[in-house]
Amino acid sequence: MTLPVLLLLLFITIPFSESKLSMEYYKKTCPDLESIVRDTVTLKQMANPTTAAGTLRLFFHDCMVEGCDASILISSDHINIAERDADINQSLSGDALEVVARAKTALELTCPGIVSCSDILALATRNLVTMVGGPFYNVRLGRKDGKVSQASRVEANLIRSNRTMEDIINYFAVKGFTIEEMVALSGGHTIGFSHCKEFAERIFNYNRTTPTDPEMYPKFAEGLKKTCTNYQTNTAMSAFNDVITPGKFDNMYYLNLKRGLGLLSSDHALVKDPRTRPFVDLYAADQAAFFKAFAHAMEKLAHQGVKTGRKGEVRHRCDAFNFIQG
Repeated sequence: MTLPVLLLLLFITIPFSESKLSMEYYKKTCPDLESIVRDTVTLKQMANPTTAAGTLRLFFHDCMVEGCDASILISSDHINIAERDADINQSLSGDALEVVARAKTALELTCPGIVSCSDILALATRNLVTMVGGPFYNVRLGRKDGKVSQASRVEANLIRSNRTMEDIINYFAVKGFTIEEMVALSGGHTIGFSHCKEFAERIFNYNRTTPTDPEMYPKFAEGLKKTCTNYQTNTAMSAFNDVITPGKFDNMYYLNLKRGLGLLSSDHALVKDPRTRPFVDLYAADQAAFFKAFAHAMEKLAHQGVKTGRKGEVRHRCDAFNFIQG
């Protein structure tokens, strides 16, 4: 076999999108990228401490639908209802959307038309996770922004928190993630909050004879009931995912699960299912193991459905396609 053929076979075994991503993609075209994004997210997180959790969730919702292509950032118009207006995305963080927009504005002043919104979102997510105590992981760059963002494509590509663990495991498997990676990514719930409607059934309508999930720590359940009393009229009512250290990225989430302090039904299911319980036990006992697994899973997530070359574009504004802007 000739050398050119060997090289060709080697190349085609590497996913095309990944082969185009690089740690030094903007080294010559926008050398100040890292510092600009870092300064922007630092200022935003200091002013609004929930930005980190909101951006992590935004990144996940982006990557799992059309791939990591910033399609979640597109605004709807009279022609198209975009991803961010799908029902499951209605509670996405305004602070997360704003931090990406601010970074994009700063970068357009320094190196116009060079850095994609999808790369900005990937970098901002990593920086914010690290800023609140989470692990550092590499972010390879070179993504292009997607040219499609449709609300109709969202529901089938994101999993609801009230689905069974069997459904959740299968969902992640279809997306290319192992059970261990799924449990590690779930650890992102160590920061941020969830709206009451996401867990109301656990505290008000568990079943016909028992209104509250008996496996939820009683005082925790009572506190949630008080917090969410008027959740149907005040839809903004919410509770921290990690009631003990809500603003710190650590392994407390897994410790909480073992104490009956899991908020969402999908959280609690992790500690009940024999396929996921061993990883909950591991991460609860060993934060370093969790951080290593989370970093690996995030690097993998960041390559989900990446678009390169002519399959995407570098938007002038993150909330609008270039061809629509005219």
